[in-house]
Amino acid sequence: MGKKKVLSEKSLHTMVLPSVNDTLGIAQKMLGYDRVMVKCQDGHTRVCRIRGKMKRRTWIREGDTVLVSPWDFQSDERGEIFWRYTQGQVEELRQKGLLKVD
Repeated sequence: MGKKKVLSEKSLHTMVLPSVNDTLGIAQKMLGYDRVMVKCQDGHTRVCRIRGKMKRRTWIREGDTVLVSPWDFQSDERGEIFWRYTQGQVEELRQKGLLKVD
């Protein structure tokens, strides 16, 4: 069947909302390989790794809004990125009140 080809981010309609354990954050610094320094909304700065499936399909740049799942251990220091929001989705999150205006 093959994988779905996306020519533009505007054609993406699905959006993952944060659950109870997840937090929104902004990528601050690329640390190399699959790690990113993320400033989360809960006040913690975490070193997060990019999920393997996402690492091969999505580019993350500094300043992108991402969805982070903190690890069960070292939850204040480490986490895993599993979603990157487009600019349109970020505006929608702000309108819903889920994303604090910086």
